[in-house]
Amino acid sequence: MESWKLDFEWLKVRHFVKDSFKKDTLPDMNAVLYAIGMQELALPKIKFSKEEKQDLMHIAICRLLIPDGYYEFEGLDQDGWPHYKVLKPVPVKGVNEQGVFLKEKIVQYFIDEKLIDEGED
Repeated sequence: MESWKLDFEWLKVRHFVKDSFKKDTLPDMNAVLYAIGMQELALPKIKFSKEEKQDLMHIAICRLLIPDGYYEFEGLDQDGWPHYKVLKPVPVKGVNEQGVFLKEKIVQYFIDEKLIDEGED
């Protein structure tokens, strides 16, 4: 995806999350990952511990990387939390490259889940 298009789509994702959570400011990547993790967990719990918030972001990353064959869904534990199996290492190196890679995966997730429309404002 071209850089300008990714920036545009990423901004749409951030606005969607901001509006969904009724926040005043645009969320950063961690907040968007947290929101995806909550969506994937699909449990009614409203308050999460710091460790659970980190687990939610991990759930989000695993879910985002399933389509490319990096992870596979294994199942739910007794508390209803999803678990994933690593199938292959993620070949992305460097903080900037990782950020772009995750933004692309997040944008695609929001498009696939029909939360935003691709290329429309």
